[in-house]
Amino acid sequence: MLSDDEIQLMEAIRESGSLSRAAASLGKAPSTVSYTLRQIETRFDALLFDRRRYRLQLTPAGALLVREAARLRDDMQRLTRRVTQVAKGWEDRLWIVTDELIEFDSLLPVVQDFDALASGVSLRVTHEVLGGTWEALAEGRADLVIGATNEPPALAGVQWRELGALRWVYAVSPRHPLAKAKGALTAEQMQAHRAVVVADSSRRGDGRAYGHGAGQATLAVPSMVAKIAAQRAGLGVGWLPEARVAALLQRGELVPKNVAVPREPNTLYLGWRAGDGRALAWWLERLTDLRLCARLVNGVDAYA
Repeated sequence: MLSDDEIQLMEAIRESGSLSRAAASLGKAPSTVSYTLRQIETRFDALLFDRRRYRLQLTPAGALLVREAARLRDDMQRLTRRVTQVAKGWEDRLWIVTDELIEFDSLLPVVQDFDALASGVSLRVTHEVLGGTWEALAEGRADLVIGATNEPPALAGVQWRELGALRWVYAVSPRHPLAKAKGALTAEQMQAHRAVVVADSSRRGDGRAYGHGAGQATLAVPSMVAKIAAQRAGLGVGWLPEARVAALLQRGELVPKNVAVPREPNTLYLGWRAGDGRALAWWLERLTDLRLCARLVNGVDAYA
């Protein structure tokens, strides 16, 4: 192992190609630099610089030593920072899982505010769909879930609270046959056409999908963005987040339909495992902001 001073000395020789120039850059006497280099070579029983040329160059052994010593130094510095960070109550990492309904753009201001704390906590943000969101928390693949759509499961150590209510609109492409249907749509009328659904990401069982009738043909897509695109293209019908498609409805790119049995709003939830980490506490406090919660539930209208 090399000390920081020894790594700096070898890097200075490599960059300058000369013992005298390296000594000048380090503020040391050339004899001191030469002696230290000989000591290092003796310790490792290896020639570290090729002295046969005008400009000193690292030998393969020297290049390996400098590279790995610098890596170990940087790793130790990172480890020291992480240990200090955890000792102050910050987690090493916070894993946030959002339901696919939550648009990442709506979280960007929160991430920026968290970065301003300079806590050193690494954030990991991924998403799941329907049952997969709570499942991620149950299986330890999440510290915090945002926007879970199903009722909170009974899990030891898991806490939750409501985020807000998501309202739906039944919408079709203006080119779809249902666009010209008169009056409120019946269940029979809707089930006669293929429904576009977002596929459940749960690893357990076959997963579930909502917003379609028993026996109705479905087109399962990976995200709400894909669902909106599919319905705009006339590939199927179904329920869409009202606020998110407001601009498309206003421009006539989607047609809202009255239905005989309206869909009730979905309650979205926050869920987390009980703990005393400062990062999790900060996020939970930040997520009490009602305007932020409304933005997360309603989304950033990308179609405006």
